[in-house]
Amino acid sequence: MKRAVLLAAWLAVPAVALADDYSGMLAYLDVTRIDGRALAGASGAIAINQAAGDLNIQANLHGMASGDRADVAIAARQQHSNDVVLSAPLEASAHIAGQALAGASGIASINQASGIANTTLNVVSATLARQGIRESDDTALAASDIASAGGQGDTGDGVAAGIRSVGVSSTSLRGFDGVLQLNQIAGARNDTANVLGLVVQGNP
Repeated sequence: MKRAVLLAAWLAVPAVALADDYSGMLAYLDVTRIDGRALAGASGAIAINQAAGDLNIQANLHGMASGDRADVAIAARQQHSNDVVLSAPLEASAHIAGQALAGASGIASINQASGIANTTLNVVSATLARQGIRESDDTALAASDIASAGGQGDTGDGVAAGIRSVGVSSTSLRGFDGVLQLNQIAGARNDTANVLGLVVQGNP
């Protein structure tokens, strides 16, 4: 009986040590990664939000309509408020590797963020209508309410130090067919957005 008690107590020591080591690891390493054959050959609407860190905001929004008077309106507002982080990871990375999404098709919207208080957004709107083809230039999109981000909080003094990296390997995304939106961030207080709007003439 005494042996059993002593054994249980001995096994509990490494568990506590491992928990402490894990907490320490999170303080200096933030990694987001899509690897292997993840989503290889997938088709249709693919939406990925992947975040490592604190206070990151992400969204993928798709809207489609068809008909005589079809219309799509997408509005998104992403905002940080009163955020306070005293330290940032010493190393942050966001990568797509292996054969991830190789041979995939359709609409792929991907957000990868490693770090503190980053905001990422992907928007796709498509309309098939009898009203003809209309085009929106960059100025019109920038002035619209389709996507907006702002109001960043205070992330502290530790965000300047460390190693940041993003990347896509030469073997991933190979042969992808369709619309691909990709936001990759490793760092702090970054805002990125991909917005695509299409109106196409057809016979619904």
